[in-house]
Amino acid sequence: MVIRMKMTNRERRDAQLAYISDDSVFEEQIVCRKLLQKLNFMDRSDFDGIGQIVKELLGKSEGAFINPPFYCDYGKHIEVGKNFFANYNCTLLDVARIKIGDNCQMAPNVAIYTAGHPIHPVTRSSAYEYGKEVTIGDNVWLGGNTVVCPGVHIGNNVVIGAGSVVTKNIPDWCVAAGNPCKVIKKITDDDKKKLFRDEEIDEEAWADITARCSYERK
Repeated sequence: MVIRMKMTNRERRDAQLAYISDDSVFEEQIVCRKLLQKLNFMDRSDFDGIGQIVKELLGKSEGAFINPPFYCDYGKHIEVGKNFFANYNCTLLDVARIKIGDNCQMAPNVAIYTAGHPIHPVTRSSAYEYGKEVTIGDNVWLGGNTVVCPGVHIGNNVVIGAGSVVTKNIPDWCVAAGNPCKVIKKITDDDKKKLFRDEEIDEEAWADITARCSYERK
C-alpha cells in the first residue's frame, strides 16, 4: 500500500524532511546537469565564460569563480558571498541549502555534503533520504580534501586543515583539523604576518598588504 503524502517530495526536501527523489526532483537536477555540462567542458582559459556559467548556476553569488570540474545537485541551493573561489574538483551536494559567506576559499577536492540516508538498512532501502543545511561564515579557508558533513556550521575567520572531516560545528577565529575535525588553536593578531608555519611574509609583500588593507578600510 502506498500512502498519499500531503506534501510533495520537493516540499519535503526543502523542509529538510525525509523525501524520495521522484520525477519532479530529477527535473530540477536535469537543469543543473546541463549547466554543469557546459561548465565542465568549456575552454579552461575562458575565465569570463566560466564566471558567467557560475553566476547562472548558483542561487546567489557576487564575483564567484570556480575552477572546473565542479559538481553539485541543484546549484540554486548554493548561496555564496563576495569573492568566493573553489579550486578544481570540488563537490557540493546541495540537497539542502549551502550558505557561504564573503571571501571564502576552497582548495581542490573539497566536498560539502548536505545529503544523508537513514542508518538502518530496512529504512534506507525505502529510497527515503534527507538534506540538512550547511552554513559557513566569512573569511573561511577549507584545505584540500576537506569533507563537511550534513548540518554543520563553520564560523567566521576559520581555517580547516587539509584532509579534515568536519562532523560538528566549528567556532569563529580558529584553526581546526583532523578526522573528526577539532579546534587546534585560536587565530590572533600574532598570526597576521605568518605565511607558512613559522615563516613570516617578506617585507615587500607585507608593505603591499598593509597598504591594501589601509585602502580597503577607507
